[in-house]
Amino acid sequence: MDSLLGSGEDLSVIQMGFRAFIMFMVALFLVRLGGIRILGRKSGVDFVIIIMLGSVLARGIVGASPFLSTVSAGFVMIIINKILSQVSVRLPYLGSLVKGRPAVLYKNGKIRWDQMDRLGVSRTDLLTSLRLETNSMHLDEVDIAFMEPNGRISFILKDKL
Repeated sequence: MDSLLGSGEDLSVIQMGFRAFIMFMVALFLVRLGGIRILGRKSGVDFVIIIMLGSVLARGIVGASPFLSTVSAGFVMIIINKILSQVSVRLPYLGSLVKGRPAVLYKNGKIRWDQMDRLGVSRTDLLTSLRLETNSMHLDEVDIAFMEPNGRISFILKDKL
């Protein structure tokens, strides 16, 4: 097995290719194990997991870290993510702490400038999202607008009676 995987950073083209193939399969398995949520909603936690997983597994491909150690580190990260997800469902306070909560950007006909400034959202950003999300150009059609934990701005429109 050592001849196929090699050791250290002095790897042949075939060894690095074999490592890349194996690590690709491991990464695919880990993403499936972690659930589609990792790739779907993209909260801050999901981005951290994706970046760290890619970084750690890449070290195993190039030989910067031992191959099996990087695979086990990947498994640990996915298991931690699964545990945090399950605990967050059962303890909403922890879920809000880990994933964040939506922030109100617009309500009762007024832009909440304190929230906009805190989140670094400009009026142009708000109006761009309004057009993209609702096909509307006017805030007066909006009841409330939120900055969601995943970074998207969502809108609840006023009832048209």
